[in-house]
Amino acid sequence: MSVSLATMVKDGHRYMKNWPMRKELFALFPECRVISATQFGYKVLPGLGIFSFVLLVNNHGMSYLPQALAMAGLFLSLPLQGQLWLGHRANQPLPPAMRAWHGEIVAKMRQAGVIIAQTEQPPRYKELATTLKTAFESLDKSFTEHWF
Repeated sequence: MSVSLATMVKDGHRYMKNWPMRKELFALFPECRVISATQFGYKVLPGLGIFSFVLLVNNHGMSYLPQALAMAGLFLSLPLQGQLWLGHRANQPLPPAMRAWHGEIVAKMRQAGVIIAQTEQPPRYKELATTLKTAFESLDKSFTEHWF
């Protein structure tokens, strides 16, 4: 199944917005670090790319235009690479151990009376993100404490 780059970027953006950024999850999932780096990159790297372009062209002249464009393009593409990774990760199915953990969380949430939508089989990381976000928002701290 081939997915276009634009679809992966959109999926990555949705996944980035949906993933709960909680301190409990930083040690368990790389998503937290990738999302933090991507958000930091969107704030800092466009300015750094423009600065590097202007600095190279100003100091070395138009003969360094290809190098300046390449360096600015690299800085501008780094956050996009983070979103591509997140989009790819969002659509991957959960490994068996994680799938069982996801099922346990869903069962506990239903026992507590939280309405949660039926997930696709096998569940993917984007369903895990939705489940975790719902669990952190709707359940008290003592209920989620034993999972982490």
